[in-house]
Amino acid sequence: QVQLVESGGGLVQAGGSLRLSCAASRRTFSNYPMGWFRQAPGKERDFVAAIRWTDGTTDYADSVKGRFTVSRDNAKNTVYLQMNSLKPEDTAVYYCATRDAFAPITSWSSPLIYSYWGQGTQVTVSS
Repeated sequence: QVQLVESGGGLVQAGGSLRLSCAASRRTFSNYPMGWFRQAPGKERDFVAAIRWTDGTTDYADSVKGRFTVSRDNAKNTVYLQMNSLKPEDTAVYYCATRDAFAPITSWSSPLIYSYWGQGTQVTVSS
């Protein structure tokens, strides 16, 4: 089992920044991804970004490319999501997720491949 705890959400004006953190109780095998997803009210859970522990390989949703950056601190078993130039449409509950098996990068955007999820942190961007 892996417990994931997100933090760093809050209320910010459009154009502002936030940094989310996801602390894992232990690190899964280094070759596995850690993903970020978000879910707005009444909508599906959408992929935001993901990173692989070993080499820092990343993947991003088109909607956040150039604005969001995912990174990791292996020593702290923590993954970060730096969010800049925030827009009202970024408002959602943000979740981090991971798994205990290898998955090709082409699958990282699917929530179905992830076994462990955090409780989520609310991000609200006002216009």
